[in-house]
Amino acid sequence: MAEGERQPPPESSEETPPATQNFVIPKKEIHTVPDMGKWKRSQAIEKLLALLDTLDRWVDETPPVDQPSRFGNKAYRTWYAKLDQEAERLVATVVPTDLAAAVPEVAVYLKESVGNSTRIDYGTGHEAAFAAFLCCLCKIGVLRVDDQIAIVFKVFNRYLEVMRKLQKTYRMEPAGSQGVWGLDDFQFLPFIWGSSQLIDHPFLEPRHFVDEKAVNENHEDYMFLECILFITQMKTGPFAEHSNQLWNISAVPSWSKVNQGLIRMYKAECLEKFPVIQHFKFGSLLPIHPVTAR
Repeated sequence: MAEGERQPPPESSEETPPATQNFVIPKKEIHTVPDMGKWKRSQAIEKLLALLDTLDRWVDETPPVDQPSRFGNKAYRTWYAKLDQEAERLVATVVPTDLAAAVPEVAVYLKESVGNSTRIDYGTGHEAAFAAFLCCLCKIGVLRVDDQIAIVFKVFNRYLEVMRKLQKTYRMEPAGSQGVWGLDDFQFLPFIWGSSQLIDHPFLEPRHFVDEKAVNENHEDYMFLECILFITQMKTGPFAEHSNQLWNISAVPSWSKVNQGLIRMYKAECLEKFPVIQHFKFGSLLPIHPVTAR
C-alpha cells in the first residue's frame, strides 16, 4: 500500500485479528551465511545444489588441455558439450513430473548461464541468465518467495563457486569487460545482494572491504567480501589500480548507499546495454511483450 493511503475497514468483524495473536516487530535474522541454518531446508533448493555439484564435478573430470594460448582453454568446450547434452535431464531432476513440459524452456537459461563455448568467455549476461533460470523456477512454482533468502545465499552462492572454478580452470575471458573501469570482470549481482547483506552491520563498513585483514577474516560469511577476495586472487598490483570502481565505492559512507548505487549501476551498465541484452532469450515464462496498461 502506498504511503499515506488509508486502509479500508474490514468487511466483517470476522476479518479482525484475534485478540490472542502475538505480533512482533520484524527484524533481520540472516546476518551471516551460517545463520542460514535458521532457514527451512527446501527440497527444491537441495536439488538445485545437487545440480550445481554435478557441474562442479564435471570440471574435475575435464582438466585443462595443453595449448599455446594462455586464456580460453579449449577443454571448456568439452565441459560445455556435456552440459548442452545433459541440461534437460539435470533440470528434470529439479522440476516435478507434472511440470515436465516446462523443462526444455527452463533448461535454455541454465545452458546460457555458464559462459559462451565459442568465445570461451563469461560475463554479466551469463550471470543474468542464471537469475532468469531461478526466476523461471519461481514462476512455475518449483521455488517459492519464501525461499528467497536461501535462493540467494545458498543456491546463487553455490553457482558463484562453480563459475569461479570455471573461470580459473579454463582461464575464461571476461565477456564485454570494461577493464579497469568496470565493477568486476565477471560478476555484478553478488555485489548488490552482498551489500544488502551488510546493511546495518555492527562493525564492517564499506571502507573495510579494501582492508586485506578484514576480508580474510570475514569473507566466508559475506558474499560481497568473497567477491573481493576472488578479485585479489585473480589480479595483481594495487587494488586501486586494477579495481578502480570498487576502490571509489569503498569511500561511500554506508552499505545502504552502496547498495542503492549498485542497483542504479546495474540497470545502466547491464540491463540497458545492448551488448549484454542482445544475447538474452525470451520465452513464455519470461516474455518480451510490453506491460499492458491498466
